[in-house]
Amino acid sequence: MKILSFILAILMLLFGYFQLNDPDPYGWVVIYSITAAICFLAGFNKYYRPVIMAALVTSLLWSASLLPDFYNWIVNGADSIVGSMKAEKPHIELTREFLGLLIISGVLFFQYKQSKKLGADQILK
Repeated sequence: MKILSFILAILMLLFGYFQLNDPDPYGWVVIYSITAAICFLAGFNKYYRPVIMAALVTSLLWSASLLPDFYNWIVNGADSIVGSMKAEKPHIELTREFLGLLIISGVLFFQYKQSKKLGADQILK
């Protein structure tokens, strides 16, 4: 799982980097960077559960705020969200953001479950 954690860390850093050209990059760069740091530390079997849980709760609440837009995307025929990087319809961009937050939440949940498998001596205090 160490290699997977390092791969996830690199992916999260790349995802954060690609957000720099977004109209609202700051929140995205922060959440991706925090997730990358959590994955990087996990690669060394170092976990800090309060930070993992705070990031997970943040990503889930943020994604919940975008759930209506995701629903609108589905109801309106689920247009392609990968065709153009310029989303002409607002719900397409918000759907991408929703799915990005689900990816972040999945990675954070995975790291939290990994931390539970390890003994307390490998948890950062």
